[in-house]
Amino acid sequence: MELLTSEIKNNVINSMISLIKEHKDELLQANKKDLEAFKKEDQAMYDRLIINHKKIEGMVQALQEVMEQEDPVNKVISDKNLKNGLKVTNKTAPFGTIMIIYESRPDVTVEATVLAFKANNKILLKGGKEAIESNAAIVQLWHKALLDNNLDSKHIQLLNMNRQETQEFLKTPTEPLDLIVPRGGEKLIQFVKEHAKCAVLVSGRGNNFLYIDKNANWKSTLEVILNAKTDKISACNALDKILIDKNIPEFENKLKELYSVLEENNVKVLVDKSTKEVLPEATSIIEDAIWYQEFLELKCCIGTVQNLAEAIAKINKYSGGHSASIMTNDNKTAKQFMEEVDCAAVYLNASTRFTDGGQMGVGAELAISTDKLHHRGPLGLKELVTNKYYVFGEGHVRQ
Repeated sequence: MELLTSEIKNNVINSMISLIKEHKDELLQANKKDLEAFKKEDQAMYDRLIINHKKIEGMVQALQEVMEQEDPVNKVISDKNLKNGLKVTNKTAPFGTIMIIYESRPDVTVEATVLAFKANNKILLKGGKEAIESNAAIVQLWHKALLDNNLDSKHIQLLNMNRQETQEFLKTPTEPLDLIVPRGGEKLIQFVKEHAKCAVLVSGRGNNFLYIDKNANWKSTLEVILNAKTDKISACNALDKILIDKNIPEFENKLKELYSVLEENNVKVLVDKSTKEVLPEATSIIEDAIWYQEFLELKCCIGTVQNLAEAIAKINKYSGGHSASIMTNDNKTAKQFMEEVDCAAVYLNASTRFTDGGQMGVGAELAISTDKLHHRGPLGLKELVTNKYYVFGEGHVRQ
């Protein structure tokens, strides 16, 4: 695949910025069609589907940030002159073709595309049918930006396929695929992993935990929990599970206060057997499987643990490997928690809502990866390249 210059790529992105500003009314109209056709049973998906003036400003900001970032392609990682006379240079290189499968969010159509394009990758966009009008309008602008800069529109493709057609495409793609990123719920991820024939980078599943240590600042704990749970329920970084140490001072009073605060904020609370002893009016957790679930709604589980070790074990068993937080004033406890919890992002005295490329200093993101290869956490511009070795010789043969 031809490597485009940074200047050409930035010119395309700059054109896209101008086009979005110029055609924002058309984008809002296209989104209105999607919203009118959408049945609102799934509030979280509906929230993600909406385009408004604030979302458009966010799209423009993401484009601007990526345009200003350094081009990640063809950067020297290492450069060695070996004793045998070979010169070995390791450089960053594009993946080639990236396919992203996602639901609802038209802003992903902008962010995923600008990141893939600046990293010199071709991108195939498989958005959900609920956002078909919005996505088509955005991709049409991308194509105009490409053509205005004398580039082929095939760099960016929107795939309109049903479930069966998507399954067949994953099994026998009509063109080479180098990486697939499923960005959504557990069913979507399993569907892609089952049928794809190339590398899959898992993203999107949250099911995030917060552990309240016996040495936690209680006022701060309540504030963090409310933010993590209620700030944006449709986000993969929202809080789903709370574990409280039974040895915290005034355990029963604090547990009752936590329950009351969540109830006052319209959060449905489910509790385990130990917690139920203190909160008899709360709804019991009937099936263990609920600890694996990502809710994406005003709902959470509260469980009681005996110590740090039990909390860590429970998080590592049930969480989605996305984000986990500890509330404590004990640095030793915090260190152990952060080192032993197996998540892409671990927090001390902070909301899980910060697991976001922009909030973590990465900039726009393709997704939040919960895989360990090749990268875990926000997939920003620098993470959308692989590497290649350049080996220079003068008729060298191996002895």
